[in-house]
Amino acid sequence: MLFSLFFGAGNLIFPPYLGMESGNHFIAAIAGFILTAVFLPLLAIISVSLSNNGLISIGQRVHPVFGLAFAIVIYLSIGAFYGIPRASNVAYELGFMQVYDVQGRLSLFLFSIIFFGLTYLLSLNPKKIIDLVGQILTPALLGVLAILVVRAFFTFSYSEVPASEKFQSNPFLKGFLEGYFTMDAIAALAFGIVIINGLKDKGVTKKKDLIQGTLFAGLIAAGGLTIVYVSLSWIGRVLPYDEPFKNGAEILVFASQQLFGYGGNVLFGVIVILACLTTCVGLINACSRFFHEVFPKLSYKNYVFIFIVIGWLLTNFGLDLILQFATPLLVFIYPISIVLIILSLFQHFFGESKRMYIFSVSIATVFALFEALNSIGLQLNVLNPFFAFLPLHSNGLGWTVPTLLAAIIGYGFDFYGKAVVYQSKIE
Repeated sequence: MLFSLFFGAGNLIFPPYLGMESGNHFIAAIAGFILTAVFLPLLAIISVSLSNNGLISIGQRVHPVFGLAFAIVIYLSIGAFYGIPRASNVAYELGFMQVYDVQGRLSLFLFSIIFFGLTYLLSLNPKKIIDLVGQILTPALLGVLAILVVRAFFTFSYSEVPASEKFQSNPFLKGFLEGYFTMDAIAALAFGIVIINGLKDKGVTKKKDLIQGTLFAGLIAAGGLTIVYVSLSWIGRVLPYDEPFKNGAEILVFASQQLFGYGGNVLFGVIVILACLTTCVGLINACSRFFHEVFPKLSYKNYVFIFIVIGWLLTNFGLDLILQFATPLLVFIYPISIVLIILSLFQHFFGESKRMYIFSVSIATVFALFEALNSIGLQLNVLNPFFAFLPLHSNGLGWTVPTLLAAIIGYGFDFYGKAVVYQSKIE
């Protein structure tokens, strides 16, 4: 189930395009991609399992108010206001429209009613979601994907192809950034609690067993994602073409048509719809359980209905508007999320440090706000000369070194303070 929750339409589209553009640097590029698209979400799953109350507990190490507010922002951004309507729109544009040549608002309206009606029914009983998604929808998705990949393996042949300009220098870092922009690390902060709750529903109660079960699920998901990402990117790498494609969706549509004719359109459409449906079910479940636990006056089923309605309404505004609205929000929360994931794992092995969280998250927030403002066209020119000197700034990772230094300084302050207290007690 966890594999299927992560594997939405966006994850379907990124790898083939990376494979096409990376050319002869394919291995380095896909290695960087897997590091951030698979390994980082796995770390997020582990960090959530090690925390007493999931994402809220992680954020509360900075401040209780910050912990609750940040968790709400995470669940709303990847859920009702972005992830859910985005997945349903992609299911329509890249799935349904590949099978039926339809246009216009009315067809989207009718499709969204059926899509969210099915999502609602699948989400009503959280105790059955693991069985529904894990035992039925995920095998169906993997089966259809396997048909495409195996046929491609025996049909397309490898040839020497130069990398695009983007991947000619440091292909590993370029692949790393492509995986970074899948936003799966943020989704993992929400999906971690879905797995924990699912284990509890199955009768697992001890914390050690919950951690082991979550880690086992995470490793299965990571292994499945790695195999699928390598397979899809390999299709983009070996697919013969006359003109470059604009995105990964075009690559997969073309590959499906080359391999299966019109049946390829149907095959690709089924893959996309299944991927989006499983992601929507997971997001609805995660958001509804979170808000029910924080604000229990409304039942889980009430929250399911609320998020279904919000997702359905936003879906009918169209994908372009959703992406335009969500981009600055995601740019803002991603660096903060990565910092919290890494620090929560560090703390588990090296001890608590309040200042480590406060210093590093504060610095990450400043950089995240700067990038978010840039994404909506508000340039803070007075800060540009300073940021330009930072390592990796041109790649959108200028926040990493200052945040790391802030974490080290904060941890050093607390470590020194504890050493002084300990020494005074001895004396």
